[in-house]
Amino acid sequence: MAERSLSAGPFHWLALVAVAFAAILADQLTKQFVVTQLQFGESVDVAGPLSIHHVRNSGIAFGLFSTWASAVTLLTAIAVAWMVAYFARSGARHPVLPVALGLLIGGSAGNLVDRLRLGHVTDFLDLRYWPAFNLADTFIVIGVAILLTALISAERHPRRPPRLPRAS
Repeated sequence: MAERSLSAGPFHWLALVAVAFAAILADQLTKQFVVTQLQFGESVDVAGPLSIHHVRNSGIAFGLFSTWASAVTLLTAIAVAWMVAYFARSGARHPVLPVALGLLIGGSAGNLVDRLRLGHVTDFLDLRYWPAFNLADTFIVIGVAILLTALISAERHPRRPPRLPRAS
């Protein structure tokens, strides 16, 4: 019995590209809106603890490694390339991979576009008790959550090899 390939097929690639493109587009459009509508440092209350606050981040999450902007940019590009290569080899491994990796790649690429174009990332979603972030960061977190959920589910319910008919 031939083993099925785990390589990504055309449908997997289409799904990955669609999710990644939608994530990049949403991220870039929201950042462009913030940059054109709010001065740097300006904040607008939305509801409860949520405000739109135009800030810049040259590091990664929470401003970490802000003095290493070039290294952060390079590592982000390497991570995106690695995710694409992994997907090419394993895109059919699990049905959620196109969505999860699409969100991860789209979020990472959205922030990478900012780093290459501007030298920093535009953050704007502010919950007052948490550092400001953007849609790309949200997509990355959701992508990781989907991957972890799929991994935990696979661990709990491992696939059993098909039973072969017994010879009589």
